[in-house]
Amino acid sequence: MALAISMEGIEARARELGVDLSAVDLDSITLPAGEDFGILSDDEEILRNEDPPELEMGLSNIIVVDNLPVVPPEKFDKLENVIRKIYSQIGVIKENGLWMPVNPETKKTYGYCFIEYNTPQEAELAREKTNGYKLDKSHIFAVNMLDDFEKYMKVPDTWTPAEIKPYTPGENLLKWLTDEKARDQFVIRAGTLTEVYWNDARKLAPELVFQKQYWTDSFIQWSPLGTYLATVHRQGSQVWGGENGFERLMRFAHPMVKLIDFSPGERYLVTYSSHEPSNPRDTHRVVLNIFDVRTGKVMRDFKGSADEFTTGGNVGVSGVSWPIFRWGGGKDDKYFARLGKNVISVYETDMFSLLDKKSLKVENVVDFSWSPTDPIISLFVPEMGGGNQPARVSLVQIPGKEELRQKNLFSVSDCKMYWQNNGEYLAVQVDRYTKTKKSTYTGFELFRIKERDIPIEVLELENKNDKIIAFAWEPKGHRFAIIHGDGPRPDVSFYTMRTANNTSRVSKLTTLKAKQANALFWSPSGRFIVLAGLKGFNGQLEFYNVDELETMATGEHFMATDIMWDPTGRYLATAVTSVHEMENGFQIWSFNGKHLYKVSKDHFYQFIWRPRPPSLLTPEKEEEISKNLKKYSKKYEQEDQDVFNQLSEQERKRRTQLQEEWDSWVAKWKQMHEEERAYRRELRDGEASDEEEEYEAKEVEVEEVVDVTEEVLAFDLDQE
Repeated sequence: MALAISMEGIEARARELGVDLSAVDLDSITLPAGEDFGILSDDEEILRNEDPPELEMGLSNIIVVDNLPVVPPEKFDKLENVIRKIYSQIGVIKENGLWMPVNPETKKTYGYCFIEYNTPQEAELAREKTNGYKLDKSHIFAVNMLDDFEKYMKVPDTWTPAEIKPYTPGENLLKWLTDEKARDQFVIRAGTLTEVYWNDARKLAPELVFQKQYWTDSFIQWSPLGTYLATVHRQGSQVWGGENGFERLMRFAHPMVKLIDFSPGERYLVTYSSHEPSNPRDTHRVVLNIFDVRTGKVMRDFKGSADEFTTGGNVGVSGVSWPIFRWGGGKDDKYFARLGKNVISVYETDMFSLLDKKSLKVENVVDFSWSPTDPIISLFVPEMGGGNQPARVSLVQIPGKEELRQKNLFSVSDCKMYWQNNGEYLAVQVDRYTKTKKSTYTGFELFRIKERDIPIEVLELENKNDKIIAFAWEPKGHRFAIIHGDGPRPDVSFYTMRTANNTSRVSKLTTLKAKQANALFWSPSGRFIVLAGLKGFNGQLEFYNVDELETMATGEHFMATDIMWDPTGRYLATAVTSVHEMENGFQIWSFNGKHLYKVSKDHFYQFIWRPRPPSLLTPEKEEEISKNLKKYSKKYEQEDQDVFNQLSEQERKRRTQLQEEWDSWVAKWKQMHEEERAYRRELRDGEASDEEEEYEAKEVEVEEVVDVTEEVLAFDLDQE
């Protein structure tokens, strides 16, 4: 058979022979029947480039489900429908792909079945998700791949020791926490660059850790505990981390992904995409995937129209509320939930299925939120029936779905819920109509979650008609702050949930009058707060000590758009992002308001501190350290002094270098001046005029004669 030659090969050979193929009418050439002279047609080239057809998949797409109920013939259909309903949610079961063998003697099922999927991937996913599935107390599924049976049958009867492979340690993803200087990291995105820095406040400058161009297509995001840095691309998302920099740890395929969200414990990643419909009258189609962060496997996906995901939350892309799924149960990532029409659907991550196989039905529910630490949901239901049925806020315990507390509310126009980060308190901001229905006023319902029977207190401001601009709980504490007022300079009030005798009663600490503030930023460690004036106030900052009830410092970052505390509460970052064309960049401040350094960046998009995981110290150990802080601080004071001395020495060397450069420059020009002495004397006809003593100063008087005639004439004209 002749050697196959591609069209490119023919063209190359024609050039060697000096033949102009463009002058040849190839269509007029007729080959003998069945002969191609080794020349491939265009179609054949395409076929050769295509992937070879898949081979027979064997038994890899079949699973065996054991521990099913043993039932008589009259219950066959019911059991089959239950099994089909469970397993058809995971993948497509082939026609006649569900078979339950029957005992010919008893006419009952054997207690197991075979399920055949379209693909091995669907079968593997079904095994992972349903192995251990609890149908009822007596029937817990045991699921295996059918081809595993063949593999296990080939296990030899004689035991041979397994080959011991050398241990290769994995990446230490927490190495950054062992920094000897106890510094924090942050990531910034400016232009096409994404950069990670240490915040080196002692040196009054950031220290570059890692830099990459075009690292992300849209935005970057840290995971909640700071282990991973996520980037977003057209093909999906990726997470990065490692011991000596940032290596790619996992890819998550999701075309056209727009938003991502980590679970609090970093075990799962939710990705979201929205796709335009072919029919303009239809809504966008939404695709959500929940990935296991370590393995990259899809644990569950959700698909539907955007209308199905628009209830509650903060409106995001294409009108969809984000985050769609809200995680609960603390850092265990045990539950997640989403709001639907008249329901709250709670899922458990053991099986990624609805809790108790059904949603929590709450008629007319419009919002809910999880306790940050416990599996407790707070939900809000507005008034119904024209006010005949009052609004209410309820606390529901998960997984039992037991209502722990309920508070009815009347004449409600709006409601917001604020959890304290330790889950000890819940503040419900209630906007109510006045009797005339022409205006509203605001009050607060304060729930003490950890106390017996969850007592509720009502708080109203002295001027209850004041508009509430901002509310914020003190982290790890029992105080909260409110910005309120209708004027251009509102007031800021501080309250405590404890009195001097530690009794459970809310009381006011102080009110700061006429402040240029519209946002509150508590330090993560509590005690300190920044009263910030953004937007119309052009970046006014006031650093306030709530323990001493005094202002520590004031400052300004003109046009600031973002304010962020570092996770330790030692430093504050203020930033101007690209929403403004000018002054882009960030500034770093100490907790007490001292300005440390400034970095300017064109086209500045993001600044994010790297979060830290919770401390491993017990509360008792932390209290012991606080009491003996002076003993521990001596070491760090010495380190600070060493750094100060180092900076002083660096400054001294810098000034010495500048002096030496100046002296060198002067000496150079003196030498040139001396070398050109003879040339200057020649220019001055032999006069040696370089020395100052050789000059003779003379005063010369110059008299200017005025034209008297013109002045006299002008005077005479004036007299006339």
